[in-house]
Amino acid sequence: MQSAALTERIERREAVHRVMCRYMELCDVPSVNFSLDELASLFTHDAVWEGIGSAYSGKFGKRVGRRAVIGMLAEYLPPSTHFRRNVHLLGSAQIDVDDTPARGRWIMQQLSTYEDGSSELLVARVTAECEVQGGTARIKHFTTEKLFVTRLDEPTRLFESN
Repeated sequence: MQSAALTERIERREAVHRVMCRYMELCDVPSVNFSLDELASLFTHDAVWEGIGSAYSGKFGKRVGRRAVIGMLAEYLPPSTHFRRNVHLLGSAQIDVDDTPARGRWIMQQLSTYEDGSSELLVARVTAECEVQGGTARIKHFTTEKLFVTRLDEPTRLFESN
């Protein structure tokens, strides 16, 4: 019986990990095989997405419901001209699957070049509560809190290949 419980915990943890990695990948610009419908499928119908802390509570506010969440995210993703290039890196994962919903916390680094050519490195703490069913996780409550941001000196070199 312990083996089955351990297997279930591992599967739940992997499901949370997968949904967050795919979410970040779909938010990269340009994205690999971007689909707004797929992005929407990563959230529950009653999902909450919110910016917290002094920098993000006013900027992003709180969005309730899948449609509102995706509407806000679409403002930053193509065909929007907000980002020229953008990539998200997740680290320091802490995922707790013992409760329902499962909860995860990560440090996210975001490297961005904007349409005006400026570039920056942003670091935020992201958290997600996820419903996990049948090996698939969906984000129920997502928060992001800006920890710091720094401008990068050579904006045109940030994403150029050698």
